[in-house]
Amino acid sequence: QVQLVESGGGSVQAGGSLRLSCAASGRTFTGSALAWFRQAPGKEREFVARIIWGGGYTDYADSVKGRFTIPGDNAKNTLYLQMNSLKPDDTAVYYCAAAGGIGSRFASGFASWGQGIQVTVSS
Repeated sequence: QVQLVESGGGSVQAGGSLRLSCAASGRTFTGSALAWFRQAPGKEREFVARIIWGGGYTDYADSVKGRFTIPGDNAKNTLYLQMNSLKPDDTAVYYCAAAGGIGSRFASGFASWGQGIQVTVSS
């Protein structure tokens, strides 16, 4: 059974940085996509970034490109989301997700989800 546990959220002022972590367990993720999505109040869940585990391929939403990165630590089976130059529009609940294959930018492509963690950016 796949388990994804997020940590590292919180509150920060605009222009600041935060790093989210997602500890993944339950199966081998090599060759599969791990991703971050986010959902702001009253909005649909949206894609943020994904990585093909063990392959290095990364993909970013235009809204975060150049500000966020999605590194991973294979030895710890932990995914990160390094968020720099944060904006109030980045305020949302952030979710870690795992796909059975290479996934996509759509939430429907991901079968396993973490519980979500709040990120609040104040102006």
